[in-house]
Amino acid sequence: MQKLKEPIKIKLKKGDNVVVTAGKDKGRRGKVLEVNRKTGGVLVESVNMVSRHTKPRQGAGNGGIIKKEAPLHVSNVMYLHKGNPTRIGYKLETGADGKITKKRIAKSTGEEID
Repeated sequence: MQKLKEPIKIKLKKGDNVVVTAGKDKGRRGKVLEVNRKTGGVLVESVNMVSRHTKPRQGAGNGGIIKKEAPLHVSNVMYLHKGNPTRIGYKLETGADGKITKKRIAKSTGEEID
């Protein structure tokens, strides 16, 4: 993935459950392992697997073909809320002490995510 001119706002976090909405793995579900704001990519567990051919190294051990996840663009995944794909929004709440906190909400139901 190319590095973007400026980082984009990604509403997904590490550990979120997502479903792939486009590409060769469309419909597959998994957990987000990593989010990269500079490239707009997310790594999803056991999705978009690629083969990496490695040479034997002194410290790394034997070489061979390693299967690993490749990043997907954030636009090709959707957050899963109670088993259904949904968009994510934000809601600002003011606490009793006057502090403003930002909460993630599911757009389809309006419920707080975390």
